[in-house]
Amino acid sequence: MANVNQEKFKPVVFNPKQTATQKRAADSAFLKAYDALEDEFAALAELLKARKEAGLTQADVAQRMGVSQPVLARIESSLGSRNHAPSLSTLRRYAQACGKRLVISMV
Repeated sequence: MANVNQEKFKPVVFNPKQTATQKRAADSAFLKAYDALEDEFAALAELLKARKEAGLTQADVAQRMGVSQPVLARIESSLGSRNHAPSLSTLRRYAQACGKRLVISMV
């Protein structure tokens, strides 16, 4: 039997917040693009927080909304892309599926 390279797998630690902070400090174009998405990141964080607090999976929320899990995954991921923003009706249904109420405020 041939001698096989038996190096152990060594995962790379990745801290997205730290990476973003470092890139924002070092790259003005990244800073501008990142800051332009601040409201989308905040909205996504709220969706995920509501789902987690309700103890629900994507599949659970999708079922309660009457959509498939891949559709729900696209709703969640669309908030960071600006390609397709979910409607207020969709956000309201998401909130209701998590036992919450959608509230919008401007500061």
